[in-house]
Formats: sequence, C-alpha cells, structure tokens
Amino acid sequence: MIPLPEPMRRALAAAAEAAESDEVPVGAVVTRGDTVIAVAANAPRRLHDPTAHAEILAIRAAAAALGRDRLEDCDLWVTLEPCAMCAGAIAHARIRRLFYGASDPKGGGVEHGPRVFAHPTCHHRPEIYPAIGESQAAALLRTFFAARRGGPAAR
Repeated sequence: MIPLPEPMRRALAAAAEAAESDEVPVGAVVTRGDTVIAVAANAPRRLHDPTAHAEILAIRAAAAALGRDRLEDCDLWVTLEPCAMCAGAIAHARIRRLFYGASDPKGGGVEHGPRVFAHPTCHHRPEIYPAIGESQAAALLRTFFAARRGGPAAR
C-alpha cells in the first residue's frame, strides 16, 4: 500500500478531532509547496456558523497567514469532496490543486451535484485529484454516522 501524503494524513487527523467534538468528520489542509500553511476541521456546531466547513476555515486561515486573498500557489487537501459552497470558495481563492478523499454523492459539488468547476461562469478551475485517502476518510464518516444512528459501523 502506498503511504498517504503528509497533508492528507494531517487532514484525516483534523477530521478525527472534528468527530470527537461531535462535528461531521471533515478535515482540510492548505499547503504551499511542502509547507503546511493551515489545518482546519469542520466546526459549524462549535462556532454556530453554517459556513464553518473545514475547507472554508482552512482557506481563511491560509489567506490570513499569507496576507492575501488569492492562494494561486497553494493546494487544498480535504477528506471529503467539497460541497458547492466550498467549491465556490476554492475557485474564488484560486486554489491551484484540490486533493480530496471520499466522494460525496449527496452533498458534493465537484464531481457530484452542481459540479461547480464545470460551469462556464466559474472563473477558476483547480486541478482535481480525487480518492486520496478515500478508504480512511470514508471509514471515519461511516463510523461517525453509525454512532449517531445508534448502530454498528458499516464495514
């Protein structure tokens, strides 16, 4: 088995921390070259903010750390396919490459649902690399939602 890249391992760790806080287990990391600029976990419940998805929080932190609104030389690593809101933020931030783990047929906005980057009105399209750490990310999500339903985790 090929080892996961360090940014995805860190995103998975952030997702696990989100689950421990009763948040949907999604983690995101922004890198610039080999340097990690920001790490974030889902926090809508904790922050009482429906926009506090891991991707949004990581993009905000990276933009603040770099002192600019465009992150054209940065990559985003996230454990779950971004929703339409997050895909829009990725486009506006001019993220260079998007790496994500599990696909999201119900709420995804990249390869599912609205497919934000496919629209002609989308001014920036990152390079997209799906299924990085997919099994680990999917397992976190299955375990989290099975526990919320009170049943055993799916295998």
